[in-house]
Amino acid sequence: MANKRSLKRNINFVCSELFSEVVAISYTTDASDEDVKALLTSILVIHNDYVRRVSHVEPGLAPRLFFKDLITNFNKQVSEIIDQITNLG
Repeated sequence: MANKRSLKRNINFVCSELFSEVVAISYTTDASDEDVKALLTSILVIHNDYVRRVSHVEPGLAPRLFFKDLITNFNKQVSEIIDQITNLG
């Protein structure tokens, strides 16, 4: 991890790409509005959660371990969102 700013930029970039992909799929396929809204909401929740967590390291935990765990969990949730997107389209 280079620094908090680059980590936040990466989170912003990934979430914005996921968001735009869901919006594009909603226009091109016959996906239900409820599924699309649920996916968009979950992307926004993930974005807000992880950007906030970057700024506040949990007390009592080594920063290196905290950020490693944060990145691992973020990648896992992004993979789940991508799976849901592929099932949507």
